[in-house]
Amino acid sequence: MAELNVNIGNLQLKNPVMTASGTFGYGIEYSDFMDISRLGGIFVKGTTIQPREGNLYPRMAETPSGMLNAVGLQNKGAQYFVDHIYPEIKDIDTNMIVNVSGSSVETYVECAEKIADLDKIPAIELNISCPNVKQGGMAFGVTASGAGEVVKAVRKVYPKTLIVKLSPNVTDITEIARAVEAEGADSVSLINTMLGMAINAEKRKPVLSTITGGLSGPCVKPVALRMVWQTYKAVKIPIIGLGGISNWKDAVEFMLAGATAIQIGTYNFVDPTVGIKVIEGIDDYCNRHGFSSVRELTGALDI
Repeated sequence: MAELNVNIGNLQLKNPVMTASGTFGYGIEYSDFMDISRLGGIFVKGTTIQPREGNLYPRMAETPSGMLNAVGLQNKGAQYFVDHIYPEIKDIDTNMIVNVSGSSVETYVECAEKIADLDKIPAIELNISCPNVKQGGMAFGVTASGAGEVVKAVRKVYPKTLIVKLSPNVTDITEIARAVEAEGADSVSLINTMLGMAINAEKRKPVLSTITGGLSGPCVKPVALRMVWQTYKAVKIPIIGLGGISNWKDAVEFMLAGATAIQIGTYNFVDPTVGIKVIEGIDDYCNRHGFSSVRELTGALDI
């Protein structure tokens, strides 16, 4: 049997399979379908310092081989998470990781500080695809300077494993990855959703209330694979790969491209037990190909 444990900085995972923020709730919603403690980690839904109502409906649309969403980080705020959600999830036997979002450097820092005080939350994932309200709405993660600024500020107040989620809506993702690595990120996760839109031809109107939204699902996988491969060659910190992973073969491809671990997102809506199937499939692949450890897969692409 192959060893399935991997490390993301100081974060120890029992296996490389995790769930992506915004697609798995707080984990407990899926406990009727599977033993969620078998997962390597669960990235809970995006959390902001202040409660957010999210965007107006409609805010989801089905697309060929994927979906668009413009939920808008709907959540009840960091204090509600501390008081009500954390007690429910803190004893789940896997890594519970909070996705932290903000609209300014100050709100990122404030949220990260509050989460840092929770003993059973070993890591956060910074979502730098959020619009910077002080810079006219441009996302933090689309410039190296913007990404570096928020990571540097959060690194000063957050002592645990710091994962930074990178936006694909950039010209050169390696430039952003190097910037956050330089400012102290322990890992990068990529990719976040791609910017897309849907139109109702009969009504001659956009489908989403926000006009554009985030595209995810199998359709983004080739782009995500390419970006993981490019980033693997550019940085030394571990990469968590995501974007269109639907089965174990997809997960293995991301690891061969350079990912140490992976997240499953949209496909959780199709098959709530997909995470367990991917763990078992990776194990079988390693055994069939003579790998004693899943860690040997990372970057093992034969070029």
